Amino acid sequence: MTSENNAVTWDWLKLLCVTIMATLVFEHSQLDVRISELFYNNGHWLLEKGAQPYAFIFYDLPKALLILLAVYLIAVLIIKYRQSRLNATALNRNKYNRNKLDKFLLPLPMREIGYLLIILAIVPATIATLKSVTHVSCPNDLVIFNGDLSYLNLWQNIVAATPARCFPAAHASAGFSLYGLAFLPTLRKYRYQIVISVTILGWTMGLYKMLFGDHFFSHTLVSMLMSLTIACALAALFFKQSIKNKAHSTNDDKRHTGLSLSSIEHSNT
Repeated sequence: MTSENNAVTWDWLKLLCVTIMATLVFEHSQLDVRISELFYNNGHWLLEKGAQPYAFIFYDLPKALLILLAVYLIAVLIIKYRQSRLNATALNRNKYNRNKLDKFLLPLPMREIGYLLIILAIVPATIATLKSVTHVSCPNDLVIFNGDLSYLNLWQNIVAATPARCFPAAHASAGFSLYGLAFLPTLRKYRYQIVISVTILGWTMGLYKMLFGDHFFSHTLVSMLMSLTIACALAALFFKQSIKNKAHSTNDDKRHTGLSLSSIEHSNT
């Protein structure tokens, strides 16, 4: 395994370290409180919880679209699996119907579709599990924002085991779960555009919750970093062979280029 292959494979560990560092930085500073104060004025948050049409646009709609995407991916996976099980005779017999159906199928291998489905499920599930363990309060639950609870750090919240469940941000994690698209080998050339688009989507969903005190800034930040970490770790597992092939291909190209340059220099002398 080449050093480049190793770097790609262990990127998730670097992301995990960044996630832990971000958590510690915000735990031992007043940054979260200062940022939330921007959305709180004269005893009121900038947005009322559940206010329409904002709740539909930034909460209900994204949730519904992500659920529909998961259902669609399941359907595509089932259809592609059934197609792969057909023998050559059946393929020829049903060629017209199959081609007609293919127009509505995502042009991705079954392995990549399976990876996407797992990411869409495991990212929100992981964040929800962490929320149930950390017991971190939402800003609107705190005394400093006219609530009932004291502002505690992460460890104090875990020990106190309060009923609060606000860290990391679960709603935003649903949007950040689409980071899985950036790690698909088929879509590698669009990776930068995907990361930018998903980041905007996730932060839009996260900012909506921050506007009425349901989350601190760090809740969304850690949710984003954790989503990236999970997507990267599973990609290293799912597409290990693809990473190896890419590394070998790069090495072959370099070797070929080196030989070409060497032959040119030799011919010139």
